[in-house]
Amino acid sequence: MSRHLSVRTATRGVTPTLIGTFSLLVAVVAFAVTTLFASGPASAAPSLPTHLLTGYWQNFNNGAKTLKLADVPRSYGIVAVAFADAVPSRAGAIDFTLDSGLSSALGGYTDAQFKADVATLKARGQKVVISVGGQNGTITLPNAAAATAFADTTYALMQEYGFDGVDIDLENAPNLTQMTAALKSLAGKAGSNFVLTMAPETIYVQPGGSYLQLIDQVKDLITVVNTQYYNSGSMLGRDGKVYSQGTVDFQTALADILLDGHLRPDQVGLGLPASTSGAGSGYVSPAVVNNALDCLTMGTNCGSYKPTAKYPTLRGAMTWSINWDASNNYNWANTVGGHLSSLPGGGGTNPPTTNPPTTPPTTPPTTTNPPTTGCNGLAAWNATTAYNGGAKVSYNAHAWTAKWWTYGDKPGANAQDVWVDNGSC
Repeated sequence: MSRHLSVRTATRGVTPTLIGTFSLLVAVVAFAVTTLFASGPASAAPSLPTHLLTGYWQNFNNGAKTLKLADVPRSYGIVAVAFADAVPSRAGAIDFTLDSGLSSALGGYTDAQFKADVATLKARGQKVVISVGGQNGTITLPNAAAATAFADTTYALMQEYGFDGVDIDLENAPNLTQMTAALKSLAGKAGSNFVLTMAPETIYVQPGGSYLQLIDQVKDLITVVNTQYYNSGSMLGRDGKVYSQGTVDFQTALADILLDGHLRPDQVGLGLPASTSGAGSGYVSPAVVNNALDCLTMGTNCGSYKPTAKYPTLRGAMTWSINWDASNNYNWANTVGGHLSSLPGGGGTNPPTTNPPTTPPTTPPTTTNPPTTGCNGLAAWNATTAYNGGAKVSYNAHAWTAKWWTYGDKPGANAQDVWVDNGSC
């Protein structure tokens, strides 16, 4: 996603090699151990429709349609506000500020208006959570003090803005002990209506993965986990076989891992991009998402992978992002959201949108890319320009292509490995 689901770690795009095959074998053993010693059933989640959509609302302008929070269609049952920011002076602490670029693109959007919009969505029956992750929200919890800071500041934001809970979307391995303590403390403060969602990358919920261990520790608190089935490469399924992203099998075989004693079906969702602009790789049409939902809930429209059981109460699907969906006339919400009513138990109380919101479309901002430099006609990389996946730039006499959305990541010198070096130019 990125500033969500696009600022990616170097572990993305894993493809098995001789070394990778050995790693996969080790992972299979770890999977067996994790399954054998997983803890018991989770407790009930907050009251929700049987099936629902989760979507991310962007608190920044990256070329997708800009939206006020109240413009989000009712078809999104859980709305994650992306993102909270890390507080540099206090480890583990987070804060939230409306992005000035977004406000400008919308012709003005104040903090008071945003808070009123949170209340509007909640009055419709939608849940609104603050998402922690992305470029400016990377946090670490190295000790108990940082865990306390995370719980305290997150709860303060819930009280100030009316958020129902938090979405953990860290694109790094969380500290198991401290994140567990922080989430349990936060849940204790928030009470029984606390909403906890997660959107881990696939590598972290592979057998023995760090997020999978965290899930086992806090699964009695979890509302839904929507794994990101994109920007991923090949991964192991529940059967220990390798599956490639962009297929029904990839979604069903990997979701089945979470369903193998880790989470209840109603705590599991499928995370996919709303359009090709929302991710560097792994986009599938909404119809493929529907096939995966059918396969997992009813055993129909499967690929070669057959889930171990039918999961009629599977929660639904998530997309990055609502804004990219809006840019595509809400094709994702209409198609996937409209399909939820055909699943066992129906689609709950939030009907799919049939038309985009009535707010007039916002004219995209004029690009700020500098003029071309003569390096094959490519624009020079600019630290203050946001680039979508597939964007091409020149830097240090080389041509580069962005794998996914990125901002401020210098080609050839970024930990996320966002840019592909296409050679000298």
